[in-house]
Amino acid sequence: MSSVLMLCTPVRGHVSPLLAVASALVAAGDRVRFMTGARYRDEVIATGAEYLPLPAEADYDDRDVDAAFPGRVGLSGPKGIRYDMIEIFLRPVPAQLAAVRAALAAEPTDAVLAEPMFAGAALLSELPRSDRPLLVALGIIPLGLQHPDVAPFGLGITPMPGPIGRLRNAVLTATAEKGVFGPVQKYADGLAQQELGRPLSRFFLNWPAGADLVIQFTVPEFEYDRPGLTDAVKFVGPVTRALPSRTPLPEWWDELHSGVPVVHVTQGTVANSGWNLVEPTIRALADERVLVVVSTGGRPVETLPEDLPSNVRTASFLPYDRLLPLTDVYVTNGGYGGVHFALEHGVPIVVAGRTEDKTEVSARISWTGVGIDLRTDDPKPGQVNKAVRRVLAEPSFRTRSAQIGEAIRRSPGASAVHDLVVEALAAPSVRTR
Repeated sequence: MSSVLMLCTPVRGHVSPLLAVASALVAAGDRVRFMTGARYRDEVIATGAEYLPLPAEADYDDRDVDAAFPGRVGLSGPKGIRYDMIEIFLRPVPAQLAAVRAALAAEPTDAVLAEPMFAGAALLSELPRSDRPLLVALGIIPLGLQHPDVAPFGLGITPMPGPIGRLRNAVLTATAEKGVFGPVQKYADGLAQQELGRPLSRFFLNWPAGADLVIQFTVPEFEYDRPGLTDAVKFVGPVTRALPSRTPLPEWWDELHSGVPVVHVTQGTVANSGWNLVEPTIRALADERVLVVVSTGGRPVETLPEDLPSNVRTASFLPYDRLLPLTDVYVTNGGYGGVHFALEHGVPIVVAGRTEDKTEVSARISWTGVGIDLRTDDPKPGQVNKAVRRVLAEPSFRTRSAQIGEAIRRSPGASAVHDLVVEALAAPSVRTR
């Protein structure tokens, strides 16, 4: 049995996959403590883990980020990125570290498991192994490790092979780190100076490169090639799978077997405060011979636009284990979890997402050939119509998605985390470092 401390920013899209990891670790007999925001306390306890609260200075209600951080309202582009990085992710670092230090002092801990946006882990990665437990980065967003063959994370730029591509990537990396993220890196270095007595040794978003182990929750087939990638990176497949669901079937369910192509559109459970993807998809396909199935991700279906076309069917939640095998096209804003659900079932994808990590998810959808990236957050109905028609007409998208789906079904997912941590703890390089 290992004693594990899990660290997570108080954001639904980050907490949910880590809850699955916590459940798997508890099932394996590990002692698990889980530090995150107060509103997730009961969900953490339900996994069998012990809940540890983030300090008030590091906690906020992610259901209304603009209310929690009013200074971000009206900001966009580089200014918006810099504000979010500093105010949402970096400013809480001193409070995060104080809480982590208290947790580590309270009892012996074998490993600290942190998701990439828990910025306090960037400072932990700077400590020598003798001064901290095993540090594990949990890859719940696309892999962001820097590499000469990959453009800097966050730009959504797919790889370009050869020397020209490497030159392009070097220029982009320098521009991003010194330009867009220059003030953010300076702020992060100031925090490191304050807490550790020295600036960071690497770009703050690249902190997993300093972790002892990186567990990436995807399959290599859905990630960019990085020749010479360290053995510390382990691909285990998506953290959750489309398990048998108890979600009740809507009254229109039998219509999915009519032989008409099914297009499922959703904005997930987080980025669904407006219908900037659902509404254009509904309008785009109103006159097409398809059945448009809308999941509102928990929002009342009454919030959808009025006068829905006759080929639209709606529900608050739907059982993905039963829906996706009947789906011909999955239209999404690019949530990492939802995309993997679709891939697991070999469903081709149309994606429109440019916020958070969705830019990188969207780029991988295009690069792997499993779907079409509309490269916008606010697609026009004509764009959606053209993309859906193309995906339905060209079998290559479904073929490629099915190939990745096969790899996903072979992968262990969250159940692999326990053994990987035990293996890393037993490795001589870790014991003696």
